[in-house]
Amino acid sequence: MAVKPEGTPVWADAMFTDLEGAKSFYGDVLGWTFGEESSEYGNYTQAYANGKAAAAVVPPMPGQEGQSQWCLYLASPDAAATAARIRENGGEILMEPMEVGDFGSMCLARDPGGVVFGVWQAGTHEGFDADVREPGAFCWAEVFTRAPEKSDTFFPAVFGYGQRQMQDDMIDFRLYTLGETMALGRMRMTDDFPPEVPPYINVYFNVPDCDDTVAKATKLGAVLRFGPMSSPFGRFAALSDPQGANFSVIDTSTTEGDMPELTDVS
Repeated sequence: MAVKPEGTPVWADAMFTDLEGAKSFYGDVLGWTFGEESSEYGNYTQAYANGKAAAAVVPPMPGQEGQSQWCLYLASPDAAATAARIRENGGEILMEPMEVGDFGSMCLARDPGGVVFGVWQAGTHEGFDADVREPGAFCWAEVFTRAPEKSDTFFPAVFGYGQRQMQDDMIDFRLYTLGETMALGRMRMTDDFPPEVPPYINVYFNVPDCDDTVAKATKLGAVLRFGPMSSPFGRFAALSDPQGANFSVIDTSTTEGDMPELTDVS
């Protein structure tokens, strides 16, 4: 597999107090299967979409119990160098760069607006193996922040993103790009978000039918936060799983409307 450009989303995982409950929920909703728990790495358990690496779930380490949340990892050729740039640009390192066996090196960080994310320097584990078009595969992510000007300065400075602003008076949405490739979205959190909801990166998983997936997820205890709604990118919905982790699902085969106009931001 070719090395991913720096700043490319390459992996996602989440901590769950009830690991078996998380496996049951995402197995039913996204069709994931799960590998063996790795006791050497805190029972880290990889999830598969159609037999290909899609994400991972893990129980919290002692003292880290709290609301579950998905964490997105961005590619880096040198995690230590990326960590230094994070600090130089006003970010905070939550977990110092560390080697994870021969799988790779990682660190956890927070941008100046409070958005938590990971950095992954690949070793033998290169990240997502499932194609974004596969049911159950990661296919997109967006930075949700109340301080977009901070994120718009920080992420391009650290990862070299270009920026394109959506021309829409109703929402403040921006794309972070790597060349001609869309890497991440950035959405301003409005007053529609309760104040207790922290900034976060919202991950999207591909599904064959958004409405059916939402019906299944809510029957299993998920909370529907938004949608389902059709868009030029697909029909999507935002959910919180039974343990409180936010995520979205999207059927990219069902599109509606014209693509939005985007303006390059220098």
